[in-house]
Amino acid sequence: PRHADTAIFYSISNAQKGLAGISFGNFLIKRVVDELSREFPRLKTFATLSPVIGFRGWLERVLEEGEPGLLTQREHKALKSARPGGAKGTLKALLAESEWHGDETIASAMRAPLLRLGARYLIQESHQNGRPLDPVAHFHLSNGARMGNLNWLADTSDRGMRQAAGLMINYVYQLDEIEDNHEAYTTNGERVCSSSIRGLLK
Repeated sequence: PRHADTAIFYSISNAQKGLAGISFGNFLIKRVVDELSREFPRLKTFATLSPVIGFRGWLERVLEEGEPGLLTQREHKALKSARPGGAKGTLKALLAESEWHGDETIASAMRAPLLRLGARYLIQESHQNGRPLDPVAHFHLSNGARMGNLNWLADTSDRGMRQAAGLMINYVYQLDEIEDNHEAYTTNGERVCSSSIRGLLK
């Protein structure tokens, strides 16, 4: 631990029901970061490893609605090659297979479309009030984090696959950015992102 340069927060939650809706995450995160920095002065990077809990539900709704152009031609071709046979090679059909992530060929074909659509869900999709669809994203962005890496098959538990098709994300807390990020999000709805996650949309 004395040589570590990165601290990862795995779970941040409001333990008391009476505190629901009260934003005190920023205070807690800053306090923990300050204490860790004093105890372990080599620490420079503070980030979470967070679930993308609404992604799978959102994606299944979009697939059910049959949105035109949801997948690129290259993505369509890769999925069909991974599982030939008409409808069996569609994203919807492959997602329904409980162990698809254990098949290297299928997982490889799923990687590009799921990462791209995961980035779209986090960066672009919103409730009517402009907040992100993903409640975990709203929590961390409102507390001054920026979106870091979107991690492929980071949680292949039953729950992780059911909620997010295995995706997890790092929300990065850079101390000199927190106030500006918080202001940008709460004032203008700006979702501050790394170039790596924004690049997935291209």
